[in-house]
Amino acid sequence: MERALVERLRCGLGHMVQDVRTYAGELDEDPGRIVRSLPAAWVTFGGIVKTERYSTSRRKYIATGRFVVVVGDYNTRSEQSARQGGTVRDEVGTNQLVESVRRLLTGQDLGLEIDYFEPGRVRTLFNTGVAERAMSVFACEFDTRWVEHALENGKWPERGAEADRLFNRYHGRLSDPDPELLNLGIRYQMQDSDAEISGLTELREQQHEQNEG
Repeated sequence: MERALVERLRCGLGHMVQDVRTYAGELDEDPGRIVRSLPAAWVTFGGIVKTERYSTSRRKYIATGRFVVVVGDYNTRSEQSARQGGTVRDEVGTNQLVESVRRLLTGQDLGLEIDYFEPGRVRTLFNTGVAERAMSVFACEFDTRWVEHALENGKWPERGAEADRLFNRYHGRLSDPDPELLNLGIRYQMQDSDAEISGLTELREQQHEQNEG
């Protein structure tokens, strides 16, 4: 997801920033070095903030993940100019970067099997002076959700299954696929249960109904 976010922002922000990349501790470095790379944007995964069970069989969960886009800019005149931008084209300002990032990501799924990104908090990280330059940095939060499928009790990841390709690749312990007749029975029971959701479409419909309520 981080790579997809970076690509979306890189294409969308264009020449507003020098670079868009995944965050690798740049803000922990010497502020003087950071200033030379601004204006810029960084993307990082903030973790899974909530997991809810959504299945009578206890095998489906809805995970809510949080991603953070950090934007920064500087100005040689004042902290206000670093935030609001200046009179020339290269002086974008963090306020406009925040607005642009939220515009580009809100309501998008980036072609992935996830719910649409929802905007969250925008937090100030830095408003400070560095080497006679005013630096402004903000963090923009976005949440999305996806469906996770748990293994049956006592089972291992399935041999040859696409969903378990990582375990297959690294030779973890695997279970053989169930016989075809058993698979058919499980599918029938899942389709017959009103409490089940089969994937992303139902997840989005549920969220839409909750918002209308």
